[in-house]
Amino acid sequence: MNRTAALDAVVFGVDIQSGDVRGDAPSYALVTFDGEHVERDVVSRRKLRRKIESDEPAIVATDNMYELAADKDQLIHFLGSLPDGTKLVQVTGDERPEPLSRVAKRHGVPYGKDPMEEAEAAARLAAASVGQEVSAFTDTTEVKVSRGRSTGKGGWSEDRYTRRIHGSVKKRAREVESELDGAGLAYERDVTEKYGGFANAVFHVEARPQDIPVSTERSGDVRIEIERMRRDGIEFRPLAKRRDHVVVGVDPGTTTAVAVVSLDGSVLDVASSRTNDTAEVTEWIIEHGRPVVVAADVTPMPETVEKLRRSFSAAGWEPERDLPVDEKKHRTREHAYDNDHERDAMAAALYAFDAHESQFDRVAEKVPPQHEVGRVVARVVAGEESVESVLRDLEGDEEAEPEQSEHEPRD
Repeated sequence: MNRTAALDAVVFGVDIQSGDVRGDAPSYALVTFDGEHVERDVVSRRKLRRKIESDEPAIVATDNMYELAADKDQLIHFLGSLPDGTKLVQVTGDERPEPLSRVAKRHGVPYGKDPMEEAEAAARLAAASVGQEVSAFTDTTEVKVSRGRSTGKGGWSEDRYTRRIHGSVKKRAREVESELDGAGLAYERDVTEKYGGFANAVFHVEARPQDIPVSTERSGDVRIEIERMRRDGIEFRPLAKRRDHVVVGVDPGTTTAVAVVSLDGSVLDVASSRTNDTAEVTEWIIEHGRPVVVAADVTPMPETVEKLRRSFSAAGWEPERDLPVDEKKHRTREHAYDNDHERDAMAAALYAFDAHESQFDRVAEKVPPQHEVGRVVARVVAGEESVESVLRDLEGDEEAEPEQSEHEPRD
C-alpha cells in the first residue's frame, strides 16, 4: 500500500475496548500509526482526549463515530475540541456505514474482531485515504476584533478613555486586515464604528483557523476571538479527492492545450502551456479527472493525443474531417478561453461529448443508484462491455459478507 499525504503526521485508530460510550468510564483501544510503525495502548476517554490534544494527529479514525460520542450534540462538541489540523474520519462510509470487515478486505488491510485489531484496521485505512471526514463546521472562520475591557469609568476623563480603547480596536483591526490581505485570503468585513474608532470588527474569512495568520489574543484594550462557523448538521466528505470521469480534448503543438468536460457536458477547466512534456500534460489531466474519451479536433488523431488516449485506456474521438474554425467558435461561444489552442481543445472535447451524449444517457438510465455512473460509463465506452455485464461484475465484487459490524450506528 502506498504511503499517502495523511502520513506526514500520525494517524490514531480508535475502537471501544470495554464499557459503553453512554456510560461514565468507557475504555478505548488506541493504535498510533505513522506509515511504518504501530503503537498500541488501552486508554480511558479522558486520556484519549488528552493524547489527541497533545499529539495533534492528522486523523482520528474509527469505524463508527458514535463510539466517540453518545449523540449528535456530544459529537459536535467532540469535533469542536479537536486540534485545528486534526480530522475525524469514519472509515466505513457516511450515514450508512459498511461493515469494517468488508472495507478492510476490499482495500487489502488486515482485519480481526478484537478491538485492537479493529483500531489498527481503521488507522491503516484512513492512512490510505479511505473513509469520510466527519465535519460539523464550514471552511469559513469568524475573526472578531473587539474591546478588551469595559468603556466605563476609568479613573480619568471617560471620553478620552473610551476614545483610546476604540482607537486601539481600529488600529488592531487594520493590522488584521493587512495580515489577511498578505496571506491572499478572501474575507468579508463588518465594522461597528464608535466614538474614536471601532467597537468591533468582524471578519468572515474563507479559510480554516490553521490557515489564518492571526491567533486568539487578549492584550490590554483589545481582544481577538477566532471561531469556525457551524454547519446546520453533520456533513461527510470523502477523504480521498474524488476524480470524476470526464471527456478530454487535446490540442498538441508548440503550445499544448487541454480541456476537460464532465459527462453532463459542462466545461470543467481548460489550460494551455508552451510545453511538449507529455508527463506534465498527463499529470494535469489526472488532477482533473479520469478520462473516458480523449478527443482531437483534427483527423487523423495526432500521435501525441493517441499516446495520451492509450495511457488512460480511454476511447478516442476524432472528427470525420478537420473541424472548421467557424464551427469551433460557435460550439465554444458560451465558454471562456485565453487563446485559439484552448478553443480548439475545448471544441474537441465538446464535439466528442455531443457524439457520446445519447450513449451516456442510456447507460445512466440503467445504472442503479448505489453504483457510480461514471465507472460504468468508462467500461462501456472505453472497454466496449455491456452495461449488464459491468453491473454483474460490480455486484459480485461488493457481495456482502455474512459477518456484520458489531457496532450499530445510532440515530
